[in-house]
Amino acid sequence: MKLHTKILIVASFAIAMAYLESAVVVYLRELYYPDGFTFPLKLISEKILLIELGREFATIIMLLTVAMIAGKIFAERFSYFLLSFGVWDIFYYLWLKVFINWPDSLLTDDLLFLIPVPWISPVLAPVLVSIVFITFSILALKKVELGFRIQSDKINFVLILFGVVLILLSFVWDFEKRLNSVSPVEFMWLIFICGLVLMSFGLFRFSNKKNNEESISCKDAETQS
Repeated sequence: MKLHTKILIVASFAIAMAYLESAVVVYLRELYYPDGFTFPLKLISEKILLIELGREFATIIMLLTVAMIAGKIFAERFSYFLLSFGVWDIFYYLWLKVFINWPDSLLTDDLLFLIPVPWISPVLAPVLVSIVFITFSILALKKVELGFRIQSDKINFVLILFGVVLILLSFVWDFEKRLNSVSPVEFMWLIFICGLVLMSFGLFRFSNKKNNEESISCKDAETQS
């Protein structure tokens, strides 16, 4: 199967999955926020909360599963996971805009995730992360298709790790206070941007780190077969 066909299939899965996720959110908001979603958040029952936590966990499992099926090696599977995650996240907001004309803008506050604690940020923040994921994954997959074995090193790992930690910190920082705040909710933009830059640099450095000898061997093996 050609790369662009596989990318299209994975993206289609993510778009359809985003439709289902956004539909569930529409139902929840009809129940708990009939006048429109805003902060401070309203309390929900423990039963609904547990179901929501399960739904979020199931979402990650589904994205991992399609990545495992689509890719053959770690680099491909990692790239397909980030691709599906990024497409899913962006289309989640696009579907909500179609269904209920929300968010009002990219700076509208949203409750992103509940595991292990609530994540809160303007919509723009996860969209920027998703754009980085999609861009990196397509570049990496194209290089794998050309026969290059993408390599990683400690510098890449540290850059990506610190970037992710800073991004998550900006999402979960002082979450209890922010859950009860009135919109717009305070957000640590500086910490987020620093994290996004570090993560992006690490990812793209990862995608450009190649072993030419292994790449030639891969190409020769393909030719002989």
